[in-house]
Amino acid sequence: QVQLVESGGGLVQAGGSLRLSCAASGRTFSNYARGWFRQAPGKEREFVAAISWSGGTTHYADSVKGRFTISRDNAKNTVYLEMNSLKPEDTAVYYCAASTDITRWARQYDLWGQGTQVTVSS
Repeated sequence: QVQLVESGGGLVQAGGSLRLSCAASGRTFSNYARGWFRQAPGKEREFVAAISWSGGTTHYADSVKGRFTISRDNAKNTVYLEMNSLKPEDTAVYYCAASTDITRWARQYDLWGQGTQVTVSS
């Protein structure tokens, strides 16, 4: 069964850091772009960051640019999201996803993980 599994979420104080991981199993996703999205209670799912299959191209939402870094290790079939200088407004469920092309649009992602909760306290 093909699946993406996120981990690394938790509770952190404002200004702190977390590192999310998204491991793929069931098949290789080394030739797929990967993305991170988040959804806060009562809000729509929003784009956070994306990385091309090679890792050579990355995109970030303006709200996280300079604070978050997306990276990947194709040998481990894993994508990471390093989150620094966290703010209370970063609180959300974070989802990783796989797509044939790097994109900010959620509808273009074919496979999604179950999500991991990130809570930033003030």
